[in-house]
Amino acid sequence: MTAPAGALGDAYDAVTATVLPLTDDDLLHATRCRGWVVADVLLHLLEDARRALVAFVSAVPGPSDVDHVSYWTGDAVAGRHSAWLTRRAASAFERPSSIVALWAETAPAAARAAAAADPAAFVATQGHVLAVPDFIATLVTEAVVHHLDLSVALPAPPAPPASALAVAVSTMDGLLSDEVVRPATWSPTDFLLKASGRESLTQRDRLALGEAAGWFPLLS
Repeated sequence: MTAPAGALGDAYDAVTATVLPLTDDDLLHATRCRGWVVADVLLHLLEDARRALVAFVSAVPGPSDVDHVSYWTGDAVAGRHSAWLTRRAASAFERPSSIVALWAETAPAAARAAAAADPAAFVATQGHVLAVPDFIATLVTEAVVHHLDLSVALPAPPAPPASALAVAVSTMDGLLSDEVVRPATWSPTDFLLKASGRESLTQRDRLALGEAAGWFPLLS
């Protein structure tokens, strides 16, 4: 796995570059996340950055109970409930651009905390204990996938950086298993969109994947 601390800063910078130029109307564009507009997705990422700041100053004893791959085995019902809460929280802001302002000051702080964190330490988050590099990798994967979500209806948005894509792809590769080779025709973005259920597998994809096609989406 690519060293995740620098990749988190790169991922967050790319999200910032995407949302800073947007107007309040732009922030109401649809995304790949059902029921969420751009501002909703950004608030979700903002909560990740805030969670990271708490975790990095609250080290816990090890060992970890999940890594950056097994972390993604979750509760779909809880996920839907969280999505609804995020939608309601975003609507409480007076203007969507207020979320951008909070993101722009919080995300760099979270990235700096990640860079300064002891890679041999452990943190607790969302009911799990993770080694610091694994925790950072989960944040990178989340940032990259949601970057793709929020930019789908925007004109010429910046792409996720290669360093962050590499971390997210390593997560999906882990979920796919070492025994399965993903189609060579897929770009990293293709893989992330299909693995996260944002895009459906084509018939050609299914033939290439064989039985492993039934594992998709790998996360949602």
